[in-house]
Amino acid sequence: MMGLTFINAFVFGVQGNALRYLDNDTPLNQFLAGASAGAIQCVICCPMELAKTRMQLQGTGEYKSKSKTYKNSLDCLLKIHKKEGLRGINRGMVSTLLRETPSFGFYFLTYDYLTRYLSCEISDSYIIPKLLFAGGMSGIVSWLSTYPIDVIKSRLQADGVGGVNNYNGIIDCVQKSYQVEGWRVFTRGLTSTLLRAFPVNAATFATVTLFLMYMRSENNINECESGPAIQQANSM
Repeated sequence: MMGLTFINAFVFGVQGNALRYLDNDTPLNQFLAGASAGAIQCVICCPMELAKTRMQLQGTGEYKSKSKTYKNSLDCLLKIHKKEGLRGINRGMVSTLLRETPSFGFYFLTYDYLTRYLSCEISDSYIIPKLLFAGGMSGIVSWLSTYPIDVIKSRLQADGVGGVNNYNGIIDCVQKSYQVEGWRVFTRGLTSTLLRAFPVNAATFATVTLFLMYMRSENNINECESGPAIQQANSM
């Protein structure tokens, strides 16, 4: 919960400023701005997801023990840092970058395309349902674009729990996972992820867009200056 607050602030802030810097609202620039936002937020996302993964594994399955190793997420990161150093709390950083960079590029590109295609104009009486649909579909496209990488990232971050390391890196993890479980391993958990992605991203994008619309109307800011925007009819 705490991590998501900072991640969303980073993502929408960086994307908006990157788009302003590129100075031309094109599909390519939407992708590049989103990709840059995805790459930068990895500094928060990677440790956050490492703690989440370790906390979820604690006390279950082969990692079951009588006493819990971690009290909470912060305690988890502190103990990992004490044992493994800075490299330990950034375990899976490369795979996180490989996932987040293109994923957020497609995320913002899809949202921009759908809001234009659906003619999401400020005066539209159906603006909220359209924004919710565009945001939800953006989340689905984002996850579909890089989900196999997420599987590998999760396995690398879970590796070493219980004192056993099974993988020597990304390629080794891919090879061993495929050899043991086949190609389906790279889609494991996809259905539940997509079921979560639609409502979460629908709410996120709609809220941010409506908030920006309100702030821009109050401060008379140009529509396409930064961040996700509701498109005017003449920009279609």
